[in-house]
Amino acid sequence: MKRLLVVRFSAMGDVAMTVPVLYSLATQYPELEITVLSRANFRPLFEKLPENVTFKAADLRGKHKGILGLTRLFRELRPYKFDAIADLHNVLRTRFLRTCFWLYGKKTASIQKGRKEKKQLVRSVNKIRKPLKTSFTRYEEVFTRLGLPLTLHFSSIYGEGKGNFELIRPLTGEKKQEKWVGIAPFAQHTGKIYPLPLMEKVVALLNAKSGIRLFFFGGGKKETEILQGWEKKFPGTFALPGKLKMPEELVLMSYLDVMISMDSANMHMASLVHTPVISIWGATHFWCGFMGWGQKEEQAIQMDLPCRPCSVFGNKPCLRKDYACLNGILPEKIVQETERLLKKNEEKDID
Repeated sequence: MKRLLVVRFSAMGDVAMTVPVLYSLATQYPELEITVLSRANFRPLFEKLPENVTFKAADLRGKHKGILGLTRLFRELRPYKFDAIADLHNVLRTRFLRTCFWLYGKKTASIQKGRKEKKQLVRSVNKIRKPLKTSFTRYEEVFTRLGLPLTLHFSSIYGEGKGNFELIRPLTGEKKQEKWVGIAPFAQHTGKIYPLPLMEKVVALLNAKSGIRLFFFGGGKKETEILQGWEKKFPGTFALPGKLKMPEELVLMSYLDVMISMDSANMHMASLVHTPVISIWGATHFWCGFMGWGQKEEQAIQMDLPCRPCSVFGNKPCLRKDYACLNGILPEKIVQETERLLKKNEEKDID
């Protein structure tokens, strides 16, 4: 096999989780030419991978929309002469593309998402409570079925170092002796968002401590307004929306000492630059397989409730109507865990 097409659209977090697997694939098969097909705005996630990985953008809302658009996309891809297609998404769009290549005699394999086990884990009665395969393992299995077995190994998109600080210095200034803590308080669905009044208390408690500087991550009009409000209310904090693009955000994340995040894309982005994450889980659970790369379960903050998890993606309404899984987490618990992790990192640096 010489040329491989890897397909993954969907949300940023899911796409980010392909990076450690693709790094492992690219380094273990340096002769393999790997093309990643995804949405254009995800390109920065793959720019630091080995040279045998290239990126192809799909315009799923424009010229590649619908059956005609996907047919056009297939015609654009055919000249690359791929030997095999790895479908890491397995939805209608990718099945169509996969079938087109299969009809031309190309080898294909697709992700097995484990929908049955996930339904058993999140159903309201007779839950089967056990950890499921991670997405990293499910991605790896696709390549194994294509005859490309892997040993997953990955530290950071920046190797053993950090990003180019010169890209963020004009905005952040020097780091000096302070600890930098990122806070990413938003997620796509309500079931994954720690209540903002409680998160604001976390901000207040951390900002009151000396030697800690807070950076707020988010995007969109409403999120930007909230984060800018916190920036004005708490001196020395920094709201990032609109000030950095993804490549610079990744650089900044690499210099954070800790990231506080929901079960969201920011958890995965921080994981890709080897930054410790305190993740907060509500309706969802890392047992579904979506914990960030290299992150530890002991750094996940969650309530032990019989109804959890009730959703794979956090998009279902709360059966209890009170989101106790999130409202029951004390801000002091998050601050305590942040201080513990900062201290642990400091002791590691001394050693």
